[in-house]
Amino acid sequence: MNGCVFCAIVARQQPAEIVYEDEQTMAFLDINPANPGHTLVIPRRHAATIFDIDEEDAAAVMRTAVRVARAIQKALAPDGLNLVQSNGRAGGQEIFHLHVHVIPRWVGDGLRLARPPVVRRERPLPEVAAELRRALGSSVM
Repeated sequence: MNGCVFCAIVARQQPAEIVYEDEQTMAFLDINPANPGHTLVIPRRHAATIFDIDEEDAAAVMRTAVRVARAIQKALAPDGLNLVQSNGRAGGQEIFHLHVHVIPRWVGDGLRLARPPVVRRERPLPEVAAELRRALGSSVM
């Protein structure tokens, strides 16, 4: 995609510290890491958000995220790890090429990904669940 920095990284037109790649995905260090080892996993094929990616590429991104998480565990021995994937401006997305952040965590690292969650139950859970099942075309077993 013209003008997409992540597509430029895939095309080797933009520098990056690539740590893994296969036919469908690429993983490289975030240039503004939240912690050492903070890695971004992207599909090679451009998809702006989760709403745009096909399921095959999405599955490949998750497989690579798991592989990278295990490598981070082995190489850096963090106390924990966060996977973060944001969509749209309201979701906090800044680069509009789908990406998953794989962020190693250590006790006391001071990193806060979000303020404490606020419980919002403006609508009854069964009503919302029914709408989602209709949209998914699913029946629950």
